[in-house]
Amino acid sequence: MSSRTAFTIAVNPKIPPRLVRLEELTNNLWYSWDRSTRTLFARLHLGLWGAVGHNPKAFLKRVDESLLLKAAEDRVFLANYNRILSAYDSYHSEPLRHDDTESLRSHDQVAYFCFEFGFHESFPIYSGGLGILAGDHCKSASDLRLPLVAVGLLYRQGYFFQTIDNQGNQQVTYADSDFEDLPVSPVLRGDGSEVHVEVELPQRKVVVKVWQAKVGNVMLYLLDTDLPENSPRDRDIAHQLYGGDKVMRIEQEIILGVGGVRALQAVGMQPTVWHINEGHAAFMMLERARVLVQQGLDFASALEAVAVSTVFTTHTAVPAGHDHFSEDMMQAYFDGFYRDLKIVREEFMALGRTPGSPDFNMTTLAIRGSRLHNGVSKIHGGVSARICRNLWPQIEPEENPMAYVTNGVHVPTFLAQEWSDLFDRYFGQDWRSKMRDTEYWSRIYEIPDHLFWSVRQSLKSQMLYGIRNRLAIQNSRNHGSDAHLDRLFKFADPINPNVLTLGFARRFATYKRATLLFENLDWLRKIILDQERPVLLIFTGKAHPADVPSQDLIRRISQIAHLPEFEGQLLLIEGYDLRLARRLVAGVDVWLNNPVYPLEASGTSGMKAGINGTINLSVLDGWWGEGYDGKNGWAIKPGPEDMTPILRDQEESQTLYEILQDRVVPLYYSRDKLGFSPEWVRMAKHSMASLLPRFSAARMVGEYVKNFYLPASNQGALYAENGFAVARKIAAWKAHVRNAWGGVTLRRLDTPCQRVNFGDALHFNVAARLNGLQPEDVIVELLICRQFKGSKPCDFKHFRFKFSGVGESGEHLFELDLAPELCGRLEYYIRIYPYQPLLTHPLEMGMMVWL
Repeated sequence: MSSRTAFTIAVNPKIPPRLVRLEELTNNLWYSWDRSTRTLFARLHLGLWGAVGHNPKAFLKRVDESLLLKAAEDRVFLANYNRILSAYDSYHSEPLRHDDTESLRSHDQVAYFCFEFGFHESFPIYSGGLGILAGDHCKSASDLRLPLVAVGLLYRQGYFFQTIDNQGNQQVTYADSDFEDLPVSPVLRGDGSEVHVEVELPQRKVVVKVWQAKVGNVMLYLLDTDLPENSPRDRDIAHQLYGGDKVMRIEQEIILGVGGVRALQAVGMQPTVWHINEGHAAFMMLERARVLVQQGLDFASALEAVAVSTVFTTHTAVPAGHDHFSEDMMQAYFDGFYRDLKIVREEFMALGRTPGSPDFNMTTLAIRGSRLHNGVSKIHGGVSARICRNLWPQIEPEENPMAYVTNGVHVPTFLAQEWSDLFDRYFGQDWRSKMRDTEYWSRIYEIPDHLFWSVRQSLKSQMLYGIRNRLAIQNSRNHGSDAHLDRLFKFADPINPNVLTLGFARRFATYKRATLLFENLDWLRKIILDQERPVLLIFTGKAHPADVPSQDLIRRISQIAHLPEFEGQLLLIEGYDLRLARRLVAGVDVWLNNPVYPLEASGTSGMKAGINGTINLSVLDGWWGEGYDGKNGWAIKPGPEDMTPILRDQEESQTLYEILQDRVVPLYYSRDKLGFSPEWVRMAKHSMASLLPRFSAARMVGEYVKNFYLPASNQGALYAENGFAVARKIAAWKAHVRNAWGGVTLRRLDTPCQRVNFGDALHFNVAARLNGLQPEDVIVELLICRQFKGSKPCDFKHFRFKFSGVGESGEHLFELDLAPELCGRLEYYIRIYPYQPLLTHPLEMGMMVWL
């Protein structure tokens, strides 16, 4: 063939005037949780809808104009279109919802920073759980009409596309997004020019373009360095999510943190609350402090002013998971920065230093630059408190400032449309405003069993159709035969979806133990190969391209799936994405999750399954430690943390097999004359009723507002009053306390009493050497509770001593009169710690002396 040049041209259709607002719908991620909007586009051309990855904006640029002209005259299409516009307009004009939570003030603005955001598969700037959680946070903030803006990076390449070959090898491909096909637009100034900001990197400045995406009522600002003003290397900084080396990572985090603050300033935003979701954006705190130092504040005062209005959420359950950079690298990137802060190198490096490591730790910076911190489940809050205990060295982890907010899921996104339709029929429209009302959701039990089961089977059938389609593509690409495909389809029958189906779908990581189910293949054969009570297993997920051990897990599952006896009953599906996830959580009968305790920070896939009537079978870790009530699923009690991995896997897999064999399989197949198990339906209903109101993102965001955003807003305003007078006062007070604390001592003056009668008062006297501090700078208190093994600080009652004068030796005297309220053997402790009523947390100094 002769040499030739291929030229391309894009021909876009003209939108008929009657359908002009279709463009508006494509440019608001409201479509990511409004299925009717997505269906409107799909019905125009189903094949094209699939070809563009369910992307409304890309679809509208490619659909044939004749189809649009035809739709503009189609009464049914117009009726659906107008109904969707009515819902869209009503949603965006609703007044601020208060529900049962306190609300932010009219001038408040929350800035929410995250490294990734997951809204929909058509907007690939996410990897996994962190991004989906951030997306759900924004969606629920929109539902609640919170004054929240979000900040992230606009990646050309989101997470990779996955295929799996016949040997079980994961194949990775990346594709560059065309920003014109994404629901984003450049932010423009009043004169029509684009908003750009500059960020300093070693020996150069990088120009950053600011884009915006509408998420219902919330605005998401995204930063992009792919500009002709930048060098080729700098244009690639925000090119790929979680790509590159340490240099790429620190530059991405500088662009996000420093550039994000400057971007908000450039668009006229003045947030009163700043929330960073994981430590990637922690450099934001330094930039905000730099601005205050330029305004005349000293660094210590600036840091206090910044920290009190900052919320930090950690999602990491192991110390090694926190980002850290060498001091040489930090010196190279921040040499000029810490000079702007008017501090010396050592003072700057101390902001990110942890004991035992010379590196600069981003989690450490995030905690030192914030005053409100949380993990993402009750268990994870405790784990995080222990991981970060060195930041409050004299405080027990149970008492340090690390709190928790258990994650939740955006119900409108992940609740199947069929359930929404059924709820509308039985509950009316008001169920959407009752997301957090646990009593309200007991109405699920009123739904007739046969209707409930019918919806479950319909969703399962849809899921199996999707699975078969993906398997057909997978089999064809791997040169499989039609006969082999028929074997794979044997039990995945959407016409007769009566086989018990278990699903495992999530990121492949070794601690998630995807292969725990395959510890004892002989036992597994007995459970799932019973011809009278067969079981179908569906596995899917991606492993990070650099994570070889996790890719080995995929290969192991592929090998087992290819064993003749398991063909058709163990399906490994490639290309895990949000669309497949939505199908699976709603369609399978049982959701498996078997992480190594306590490494599952929260996990949200099981929540998504539970609200759809899928029953969870999970290790009691993360959210399931709070969600499981003994009747809404099955639980694997984890072994002790010091148990060897081999023994732990053996014991927990044995529990898994026992639950499957003795409970799950018999319950599912205990069918009545109507063809389903009434007891199974009862448990599935209880799963929905117990989990939906407790694990919705509406509840999660409400807790952030009440327990984090409001305190941050109030403290931020207080510290900023009168030229940051309180910030200056607290910074000076803390410096004084740090200088004095090493010389603070406490001793007892009274003789301890061994036995008293109930009702008798005890008198306690202690002397404290305060080393220059004043009595009002400290709290001396007694903690008392019944004596029992394993008592924790939260079990004790606290009684505060009163200052009674100064002794002859110069010590300050404190006394307490106490009549014990309990009988039996009691234990008590006496301690002293620095205190100032203006602090956000009473123990934030991390200092304490025990008697």
